[in-house]
Amino acid sequence: MKHDTYDESLLILVAMRMAAPQGFTPEIFVKDLKLAMEFVERRVINRSEVVEQIFLALLLGEHVLVESRTGVGKTLLADQVFSMFEGARTFKVQASKEQQPDTYFGGLDIEELKKGRIIHNTEGSLIESEFGFIDEIFDANDYTLRALLTTLNERALVRGIQQMPAAIHTVIAATNYLRISEITEALLDRFLFKALISPDKDPFVQYQIAEQYLKASGNIIQPEKKISYSWLKYASGLIKGETEDQAVTLSSEMVYFINLVIRHYEVQRNRMMQERPHEERSRQKDFYISPRTQAKALDLVRGLAFLKGRMSVDRTDVSRLHYLLCTSGIPSEKALFQKSFETLNHLYGASGGFDQLSQMLMLEEILRRFKSDPSLLKKPIAELDGFQIKRSLLAWAKETFGATNADIEQKRRLTETFLHQIQPVTEDLKQLKAHLEREIKSIFSTNSEPFAG
Repeated sequence: MKHDTYDESLLILVAMRMAAPQGFTPEIFVKDLKLAMEFVERRVINRSEVVEQIFLALLLGEHVLVESRTGVGKTLLADQVFSMFEGARTFKVQASKEQQPDTYFGGLDIEELKKGRIIHNTEGSLIESEFGFIDEIFDANDYTLRALLTTLNERALVRGIQQMPAAIHTVIAATNYLRISEITEALLDRFLFKALISPDKDPFVQYQIAEQYLKASGNIIQPEKKISYSWLKYASGLIKGETEDQAVTLSSEMVYFINLVIRHYEVQRNRMMQERPHEERSRQKDFYISPRTQAKALDLVRGLAFLKGRMSVDRTDVSRLHYLLCTSGIPSEKALFQKSFETLNHLYGASGGFDQLSQMLMLEEILRRFKSDPSLLKKPIAELDGFQIKRSLLAWAKETFGATNADIEQKRRLTETFLHQIQPVTEDLKQLKAHLEREIKSIFSTNSEPFAG
């Protein structure tokens, strides 16, 4: 039984940056991961997109919710995916309304309970398992689901005085139906990746499924080679900057563009819902992308770049955010996302919007430096060099004014003139320019007096 203090354990984990496990290289790991995906795709017929989505969730250490009618192989899919890794413990349970949190966290210590303390014996529970499969998750009662929220999101058991980190990497949950309530809406947000599997009645697909059944009678097939869980854990940390190796990078303009695409898609999804019949609209809430999901989108694009053998994100990675923002298996959602991406990508690419975005975000970084360290306003402008863009403020200042050593007033004039010469080509860029204008006014009005003379 473990009575670890969660805060102390977390501090130890934060202080330690993961070192690469023996034999790990990004190239070998990506090759092995793709082979594992292909193996599962051959075993679970006609589910390639869902399989890829699940492996992306594994790569990022996120959870997956799979919805389908009964008998389409959700359990087989989860079991086959988890069987591709070694060195990881797997917790499996079928949810029911009678269950209590101890089903997931381990039985209560009777002696501690006599003292009025809730302490779970976590051995063999979800808390001490790297992988989890919860079948019919919405059959669980709301009290149990609420108890799972912290465990799924924070990777921790927090129950009264018992607070300890959880080993959980990825949970796959399956359901035959969605139950919408305040609690389940929060639960759904923990499952960032969602898939809908519909039965496929195509005769050839049915033939392939029958062939696979005859090979293993509906059981998993063990692969000849498995991936070490320590490799998966390290790759996940590498993507998110938690390792000793260099993380996959994102430029400022790419982060800004990702958020524009997400917002555009959210607006379009809600517009599409409003166009549906009133009876259908009344059964659904507005489509909402939470700040949590927006932040995790940055992890996903880094993961997609990593799988392509790159250590920096480009726009092709953004085009595949549908794995996170859409429910896999619903073509209309994916098509709408692709339309949103292509609309913005063309608008910014054809009009020079990406260049304008880069210039304004470079200026925003300079203003942020001025704001956090006003002493920079007294230093030569040459010390602000080092921005890796085509036309930095320094280069523009030298070209326009011949300025290399600007005082505070000159710096104000330089930033204002630099921003003024940008004529935004989109409404979003106009809003960004207006924000920067306010920042310039605020920074230089605040700091004009202390440095006067």
